[in-house]
Amino acid sequence: ILVLRARTEVLFDRLSQRGYGEKKRDENLEAEIMQVCLDEAKESYDKEIVVEVHSNTIEEMESNVDRCKIWVEQWIKDNA
Repeated sequence: ILVLRARTEVLFDRLSQRGYGEKKRDENLEAEIMQVCLDEAKESYDKEIVVEVHSNTIEEMESNVDRCKIWVEQWIKDNA
C-alpha cells in the first residue's frame, strides 16, 4: 500500500494550480498535516505493507513510478 506524501507548501501550490477551491484545499492540507491517509492505511492494513513515499518533486515522483514498476514486475515473477 503506497501512501503519497507532500510538503504542505507543495500540496497547496498543486491544488491551487488545479483550480481547487479554498475549502477543498484546506481539507486536503489538514489531512496531510494530520497524516490522515497514512494513519488510515496503517489501521486498515498490516503496517509492514504500508509504504510512505514523498512526492514533492518531479524527481521523487519519477522515482516512485520506477519503484512501483519494479515491485509489479517482481510480483508478476513471484505469482505467475
